[in-house]
Amino acid sequence: MCLRVNLIGWLFLLLSTFQVYGNDNKSVVIFIRDDVYDDYSRFLNGRKPLEVKDFSGAYIRRDVVDMIIAQQALSLGGFTKPFRYHKGNVNYRNTKLLEDGQLLLSFDSVWSVDAKQLVESVYISDPVIRDGEYFAGIFTSPNNKKVQQVKQLADFKQLTAVSTPRWQTDWQTLSALPLKELLREDEWLGQVRTVSMQWVDFMMMPLMPSLNNRYTLENIELVAVPNLVLQLNDSRHFIISKSHPDGKAAFDAIQKGLAQLRKTGAIEKAYREAGFIPDLNNYTVINKAP
Repeated sequence: MCLRVNLIGWLFLLLSTFQVYGNDNKSVVIFIRDDVYDDYSRFLNGRKPLEVKDFSGAYIRRDVVDMIIAQQALSLGGFTKPFRYHKGNVNYRNTKLLEDGQLLLSFDSVWSVDAKQLVESVYISDPVIRDGEYFAGIFTSPNNKKVQQVKQLADFKQLTAVSTPRWQTDWQTLSALPLKELLREDEWLGQVRTVSMQWVDFMMMPLMPSLNNRYTLENIELVAVPNLVLQLNDSRHFIISKSHPDGKAAFDAIQKGLAQLRKTGAIEKAYREAGFIPDLNNYTVINKAP
């Protein structure tokens, strides 16, 4: 009997977690990773996303810029429904929710090559990060001196890296390096933990200059190799569910808004101020094509 009660309670909790519209049929639920939402909230510090004009400062990161740019574009395009956020570890659950129409869109932009695999289920926006604009830091444990001493491509021969082939552009970029080994871990937090524990030497992450290129999460800390970046050759886009009742309206709005933001230079300005598009006078692109 006790087991049955516990099971019913668990099912009720699960249904409430995945309830998309809830009691407020005017708002739209967005599932988002805990650490991204926390930094997003701390960066806004009480402001509305539409009020943000300067993208420099503490807690800013690529994911946070994505969230704000998406909401600004939607608003400019005439989509005014408010959003409610459900936090959790949602990396790949999002794809299924988008395909099923339970999730309107992903505020985390995706690679073009990955988006095209979902083209039957999602609308694909114009690029928010254009091909050639994406640079990643080489993040490792603060105690891993071997990685922090990397100076040239040949130095990667003694290193291991972690990523997932589900992110095709990331996987291809790392596969092109002369690594000792490239390990697969599909969960992003799993990747972070293996690097933090030095089971793997490094992973790629967007630069975080406002945080001194230092990533912290609870007892995890990773740092970027100074003055080195890897270039990833693909564009990134927002994807919007074709099955969601608001999908077509949101797609039309975000396209219209992105065009306006691109015309004024606001998108590139945002990613540059955030340090995501770095000043290459201060960095060496270690995998730059000859």
